[in-house]
Amino acid sequence: MPDFPFDAETHRRRRERFLQETGGGVAIFCALPELVKSRDTEIRYRPDSDLFYLTGFTEPGTVAVLTPHDEEHGFTLFVRPRNPEREVWDGPRAGPEGARERFGATAAYPIAELDERLKGLLEPADAIFYTLGSDAAMDRRVTELLRGFRLTRPRSGKGPADVRDPSIILDRMRTIKEPGELDQIRASAAIAARAHAAAMRMARPGIGEWELEARVESTFRASGPTAGTAFPTIVGSGTNATVLHYVDNARRTEDGDLVLIDAGAALGLYCSDITRTFPVSGRFTPAQREVYEVVLAAEEAAIAAIKPGAPFTDIHEAARRVLVQGMIDFGLVTGTVDEVIEAKAHQRFFMHQTSHFLGLDVHDVGAYATADGSPVPLEPGMVLTVEPGLYIPAADDVPERFRGIGIRIEDDIIVTPDGHEVITRAVPVNPDEVEALVGTEQAHTETQRHGGEG
Repeated sequence: MPDFPFDAETHRRRRERFLQETGGGVAIFCALPELVKSRDTEIRYRPDSDLFYLTGFTEPGTVAVLTPHDEEHGFTLFVRPRNPEREVWDGPRAGPEGARERFGATAAYPIAELDERLKGLLEPADAIFYTLGSDAAMDRRVTELLRGFRLTRPRSGKGPADVRDPSIILDRMRTIKEPGELDQIRASAAIAARAHAAAMRMARPGIGEWELEARVESTFRASGPTAGTAFPTIVGSGTNATVLHYVDNARRTEDGDLVLIDAGAALGLYCSDITRTFPVSGRFTPAQREVYEVVLAAEEAAIAAIKPGAPFTDIHEAARRVLVQGMIDFGLVTGTVDEVIEAKAHQRFFMHQTSHFLGLDVHDVGAYATADGSPVPLEPGMVLTVEPGLYIPAADDVPERFRGIGIRIEDDIIVTPDGHEVITRAVPVNPDEVEALVGTEQAHTETQRHGGEG
């Protein structure tokens, strides 16, 4: 694995903060399994976000146990042992020695020793912090150990009595980003913006959706050893733009099409998420521009609602009201804005939420509502998307000029102490600027060719 952005001390501080909230509990975190694409071909490994956040360890076949009551085993890693034969094929492993020396583990053992040592690590605890359902083998271990402790606890007085979800503590930590995390997300966003701009410059009628996908993803991957895609890239042209998670990317564009690209980079595991919609020919039709300007106005209204203390739901509500008024103006729905929202008639054309958290996962952890059901207030350090859209089917009951138009515009936003910071506007959203950018790579090539012939 290449180097990732944070040093062992950063991960140690995170573990310390986490353990301060666990009381007398012990926490277990398991690596994600390696996945097979087909037969003996594996998918490129991606570490578990929680395990990485707390340890920085990125190898598969790993279990971390955090035990606040045991100084010698406060941070124990069970890892794959060094294996010269396998390392010839798959690359170097840290092994127990590397786990201690490079990642700050107070104790480290081969993963094969997990079963014989886990009971002793858990026994002094009053609870186990573990995500049931995250690892089938660990689920069985934890269940069997709890059953055993239940039998022995009356006489020994030792052993945890229940399992608690670590996300109650960890999600809150991950939702409020550290300054270094914000820098990493800004860098990821800059890569994503370059990739979107590159695709827009490359666009021309007749280009394949897959070619635009290739330009986006090659820009991601060329940006560094830990850079790549945050999620499968969406390139939808024509009516494909009305399919929210269209990922076939198999159609050849035609003159007059809109192209919707929803793509995000991952850098050092931290994600960005941008959507831009543009005319492949370089000019919006009048109907396309009308819809685009409504979606852009909805995005700007939602962004303006982002500030510390504002309820999270204000973002969606601001965007939704602008979009619904646009639907009314276009003849897609009838009634007042409030009547349309009450009847949910708008959901035919705008059926998703406007925002989600962003971080180590593209749909990052974090609560959107409190225990009493009220929306969480925004806080400095939160990172989120704003992504309104209008998706008008090519149906007989909608005005003909709008049929088949799908538009989404998405940016990434950091909540700051005095408001917000938009970190993805290096790729334009203004319709005139969008038109000016589309196809410029081909125009430049043509200019060079004709200049050379002269």
